[in-house]
Amino acid sequence: MRVRTTFYTPIVSSSGVTFYGVRGSTPFSASTHVGFGGNTCCAVIDIPDEKPIILDMGSGLFAYSQSLGDCALEATVLLTHLHWDHVAGLPFFSPVLCPGGSLDIYGPPDEGLTLEGAIRTLIRPPFFPVTIDDFAGDLRMHDLWCDELQVSTAKVWARPVPHTSATSGYRVEVAGKTVVYIPDHQQPIDDSTKVADTVLELCDGADLLIHDGQYPQALFDQRAHWGHSTPDYAVEVARQSGVSSLALFSHDPSHTDEELAGIEQYAQDLGEKAGLSQVFSAREGVRIPLAELPV
Repeated sequence: MRVRTTFYTPIVSSSGVTFYGVRGSTPFSASTHVGFGGNTCCAVIDIPDEKPIILDMGSGLFAYSQSLGDCALEATVLLTHLHWDHVAGLPFFSPVLCPGGSLDIYGPPDEGLTLEGAIRTLIRPPFFPVTIDDFAGDLRMHDLWCDELQVSTAKVWARPVPHTSATSGYRVEVAGKTVVYIPDHQQPIDDSTKVADTVLELCDGADLLIHDGQYPQALFDQRAHWGHSTPDYAVEVARQSGVSSLALFSHDPSHTDEELAGIEQYAQDLGEKAGLSQVFSAREGVRIPLAELPV
């Protein structure tokens, strides 16, 4: 492996969230998907003079590494769960393939495995040519289920979220704002608008909710048990919990830019009726300054 010794220091004047992967299930590249992007789940909260907080490690994590240059990185990762579209970027994340790079990865254990045990199972032959022990950087993995932690000046809450496997959602309070990240969320299959208490606790009064909106109703009817939400339910979660801004996330990989723009407009109409300040669909490469979020 190449040896890198330069450290990356985030240079930002204010805290913000940048989207590097906004799709669910699998990445997809096509001219019809350029506007929203085709990478899977990854967003980054950057804070002046602090280590970045990475939300999931889908294929968008590689896109993030491309923005860092030839540098090592120290960061915290909040991993929601162990499905491929949330972890596939880790072995390609060049900043931890060099000496001095380090990631503290927090996430839920599952299927009798610790978080570290599960990741070691995923990244090893014959599934991948090397193991995490071959990384020149340092990976420290921490089981986190229903708990809180402090990451520099950011306060983090992890709570269980309904999905097809053990899954956490995260609430991050930083710089006077609250960001909630729930990329995969199984809505009730009986058309109920009930929201799990743990989800309401996470979302309560948030300034920005990044929430699963993968399936329009017609597609949800075909895939009701696949662990995801409709834009309608995402708006309902935001309404019930007093959220200000809602970002639809985990877009279906088959949906084109034109289709996602239509879904976005539909959700915006719902959000206006529900009294939300703003609703939008997350796009790769877009940064949301926290200070500019509407109250």
